[in-house]
Amino acid sequence: MTAKRIWGKFADFFALKRSIAGMLFMVVLVGMGERMAERFLPIYLLALGGGALSIGLLNGLDNLLSALYSFPGGYIADRFGTKKALMFFNMLAMAGFAVVVLVPRVEAVIGASFLFLSWTAISLPATMKLIAGVLPKNRRTMGVSVHSLVRRIPMALGPILGGTMIGFFGESAGVRMAFAVAFFLAMAALALQQKFLSEGDGELVEKAEGNPFRVFRAMSPELKNLLVSDILVRFCEQIPYPFAVVWAMKMIVEPVSAFRFGVLTAVEMIVALLIYIPVARLADRGRKKIFVVITFCFFTSFPIVLYFSRSFWPLVFAFTVRGLKEFGEPTRKSLILDLCPPGQSAAMFGLYYLLRDMLVSVAALGGAFLWMAGPAANFFTAAAFGAAGTAWFVLFGKDFPSTHAVEGGSR
Repeated sequence: MTAKRIWGKFADFFALKRSIAGMLFMVVLVGMGERMAERFLPIYLLALGGGALSIGLLNGLDNLLSALYSFPGGYIADRFGTKKALMFFNMLAMAGFAVVVLVPRVEAVIGASFLFLSWTAISLPATMKLIAGVLPKNRRTMGVSVHSLVRRIPMALGPILGGTMIGFFGESAGVRMAFAVAFFLAMAALALQQKFLSEGDGELVEKAEGNPFRVFRAMSPELKNLLVSDILVRFCEQIPYPFAVVWAMKMIVEPVSAFRFGVLTAVEMIVALLIYIPVARLADRGRKKIFVVITFCFFTSFPIVLYFSRSFWPLVFAFTVRGLKEFGEPTRKSLILDLCPPGQSAAMFGLYYLLRDMLVSVAALGGAFLWMAGPAANFFTAAAFGAAGTAWFVLFGKDFPSTHAVEGGSR
């Protein structure tokens, strides 16, 4: 078998196209810089003199901006096309990285977050639009899974590199250096993205809809039920999220170093990487609801396991559980794409995240007050929200068919 045929089979199995490959290069490079720096921002804020409220504010902004930017991100992708939209989004992130490097102040970090925290949220509808436009429905779960898998590569390696920089240069200078590297990686991503993506490549023919109320009226009851359960489960995720690094490095009986916390994050991402492709194949051949339910159960378990992890090896187990929460995440995203009405894929995807993250941003900020009441209050309240979201989907979520089944009949 020739190398060309081997590559053809490989590309077909993983649903790879030229435009998707360009998008994946972007995800790796921008994500690597982002994860080298952003994951240690709570420690950086403490080094600059900030407190728990500044950490909670940053995390709340992360979710709030993710919400506010999601729908405009979808509209821009529908209006100007994926290539131009992604170029603009990358430039926003680069501007935010530069501010953090040049101005080492709490206020500057919070202000710059309006730019660099926007990249993932504002670009996600555009990347999902690209996948929906290039791939048929019976390949979208694999396409979303490959995107999710590639995203986890920088999530795994980035914190290790960032933790190494902190170990050598200290908490303040190390984080600023990581942001400087992030700036140059994003610049390289911009060049590669423009090379691989063509104008109109894989675009769906859509009329951009800028009115979110009109888009909401087109949202199906099945998608609304998924949204409600997802909101509750994201409460579970975001209440303890920024304090996991504080818990591991500052609070437990045997605190871990920045490098070891990077290793813990790598464990989480490696576990996610190992399960994406097998689960995608199973989800393409069976029913989807069970995969989403299992995912929500892992979300719920993590804060409880984390609370009882007081040294490095128990933390390894806790972050293994956190990695397993990605079990059905690509399936959930492919469900959203399948349930989007024709002609509004990016806008509906953006609206879903707008509604979800607007509400979750409140929980993220509230997590700071729960943390001040004690880690137990924070972690166990989070788990209660996760249990409620899981129960909602078990009771009211539809048992969606696989993408193969959707192709063969009505939705």
